Amino acid sequence: MANVISDETIEYVGILAKLELSGEEKEKAKKDMESMLDYVDKLNELDTEGVEPMSHVFKVNNVFREDVVTNEDTHELILKNAPQQKENQFKVPKTFD
Repeated sequence: MANVISDETIEYVGILAKLELSGEEKEKAKKDMESMLDYVDKLNELDTEGVEPMSHVFKVNNVFREDVVTNEDTHELILKNAPQQKENQFKVPKTFD
């Protein structure tokens, strides 16, 4: 295993991430990246034969509902939620003069 990250790779990642790293930060980033890649290599050693791929650890169901078009006038019902009203509309604080 023992992945080795080059200085050029750290420089390139720094450029992509728009980071200005000190020498000490670059060395720490190199060690962190090497550690992550070693861990991925370790995970790749696992026997996943017969294990179904999944997109989420919990069973996720579609919670959406079908859109139902109605011609119901809910204007008054909606305005009941308004803290303040003026001329059958929401009254809100002025944002600019």
